[in-house]
Amino acid sequence: MKDLTSGNPIKLILLFTIPLLIGNVFQQFYHMADMIIVGQVLGKNALAAVGSTGSLTFLIIGFAQGLTAGLSIISAQRFGARDYQGIKRSFAMSILISAVVTVILTILGLLFIRPMLVLMQTPADIIDDAYTFIAIIIIGIFAAMAFNLLSNVIRALGDSRTPLVFLIVASVVNVALDVLLIVYLDFGVSGAGIATVSAQAVSAILCVLYIKRSIPQLQLSKKDFTFVWEECYSHIRIALPMAFQASIIAIGAIILQTALNGLGTDVVAAQAAASKIDQFAVLPMASFGVTMATYTAQNYGAKEYQRILKGVRQCLILSVGFSIVAGLIVILFGGQLVTLFVSPQETAVISLAQTFFNINGSLYWILAILFIIRYTLQGLGQSVIPTVAGIVELIMRSFAALVLTALFGFVGAAIAGPLAWLGSVVVLLYSYFKAVKRLKTLSLSH
Repeated sequence: MKDLTSGNPIKLILLFTIPLLIGNVFQQFYHMADMIIVGQVLGKNALAAVGSTGSLTFLIIGFAQGLTAGLSIISAQRFGARDYQGIKRSFAMSILISAVVTVILTILGLLFIRPMLVLMQTPADIIDDAYTFIAIIIIGIFAAMAFNLLSNVIRALGDSRTPLVFLIVASVVNVALDVLLIVYLDFGVSGAGIATVSAQAVSAILCVLYIKRSIPQLQLSKKDFTFVWEECYSHIRIALPMAFQASIIAIGAIILQTALNGLGTDVVAAQAAASKIDQFAVLPMASFGVTMATYTAQNYGAKEYQRILKGVRQCLILSVGFSIVAGLIVILFGGQLVTLFVSPQETAVISLAQTFFNINGSLYWILAILFIIRYTLQGLGQSVIPTVAGIVELIMRSFAALVLTALFGFVGAAIAGPLAWLGSVVVLLYSYFKAVKRLKTLSLSH
């Protein structure tokens, strides 16, 4: 386990972020492997079918990711405060909350996913494959919830390397199953779904085995599962707003996807391919953000307030620098990368994707600021303002979907992301400056 409350802040942040970034790359890799194999083996329509479910998948999986990230904030704060019995209680409560939410998400997902695809105007030639793929993901949501909870708690205690190893293993499993189920056994898009769920289950099992063997702070007994309302509330107060924030953003993505579906299969395929490359490009910024949540939470628990401010300043400089490099790469090479997903003869799809890269890549620096500020506030235990920022993102994406897409077609849709980032940053910066003032006051009085 790694203590982030002493030592050079930027060195600690970098050492924590690098394994996290590599792990995120591998996680995206096995998601991308689904898309590449589906697109190249099954064709453009199958690619569009899997891609069209991205926003719905994010609505459900994003809720799980936000929830487990929020639950781990409490564990990180207690680790920073050296409250080891409190860590056990936090982990046990996190398991109970996650189990209840998993059951609810699975039932609601299976009941409403087909009507949602219809409501989103999913093209008739891809809706059946889209439903097949996302239904498998929902049935296997327990695996995604388990891995996200366990990996987030391990990271909360300062270990970002072990989840990396498990993600690498999961990536290998996912790709191997993709090839076996899609190429050789002809499972179609269902093979991609089964491969993804199986890989997540493997990584979750590895986390369990590692905790049992190597992390005494997370080894629980029956008494740790005693339900105490105050303990439950302290967790859901942070975790549920973070979960709903992810879902709010996903709702905006669903509205945008609905508008894209009305523009035809080429547009849906272009958005699906471009989005996957975009997700790779923003991983350094996202990884720095996740690091700052753990770094901030541990130092807040240890009452090292000045270290928080110094770490944020240094991390902002690094993240913005990475964002500029990432933007240049997708603008210059994004078009060629799209041919990983579709045939080079699909010139219309490639051209549309390049438009997406030109707009989004040039404004990644806004997203870099957004990630650092949002996760820092969440590490401090703030939940309301990041949720408000998520609502602003929803409004901005909805405006782009309903107004700009109608006026400018795919260009209007491509503006949705940067517009949402800008609106969210404006809200978060106001809250962040207030938090800085409060931390400086606490530092003087400590």
